[in-house]
Amino acid sequence: MTARERILGKLRAAAPAPTHDAAALQHSIDLHYADSALRSASPKQLADRLQSVMASVRTDVWRADAQSWPQLLAEKLAEAGVKRLLLDHGRKEGAALAAALPESVQTQSYTQPIEQWKAELFNSIDAGFTVARSGIAATGTLIVVPDAGTPRTVSLVPPLHIALVYASTLYADMHAAARSEGWSNGMPTNLVMISGPSKTSDIQQTLAYGAHGPRALWLIIVDDVAEQGGAA
Repeated sequence: MTARERILGKLRAAAPAPTHDAAALQHSIDLHYADSALRSASPKQLADRLQSVMASVRTDVWRADAQSWPQLLAEKLAEAGVKRLLLDHGRKEGAALAAALPESVQTQSYTQPIEQWKAELFNSIDAGFTVARSGIAATGTLIVVPDAGTPRTVSLVPPLHIALVYASTLYADMHAAARSEGWSNGMPTNLVMISGPSKTSDIQQTLAYGAHGPRALWLIIVDDVAEQGGAA
């Protein structure tokens, strides 16, 4: 008998592992996360936590209300010398930002296959603008769902990624996000989790930014809770 046959024989003879009742396991997980102090936090407190955590990992974060954020962001873009901004004009947020921009900042929509404008995208687009589906306060994470108007390239290729998230869409932790958004009923296949600018580290633990994506991340948190109510 070969070593392989002996190993397989032992595996086949081993008693099957006990199965766990799915409902009981889910209840146990729910109880674990229910003890988190952030679960009782208000939307404003969740926004405060998200801002603090993301700022600690070199994200530039600003707060604004639903009326003032386009002008605030337009001013920041002009000050930073951004000349070309990639955004989705079909979204209300993209249209609002485009309307507020000065003439010095030109906008570009993602309306053609990447093969037709790859050189232009990689060489002349200064920043990309996306709207996050939601955010996770505990870890300082944005949940972005790419679509036809704002594919993954928008948040990956330009050296500056600008994200907008509404305070009403913030969750205490990933468990709360998964439960509230019903991921178990069919988790989206293209969720993107963003926690600060792109970064990597070599074997000497030297941290480098922009190695696999944007060198900088800006975040606008829109304080819309008074208008729309808080998230679960």
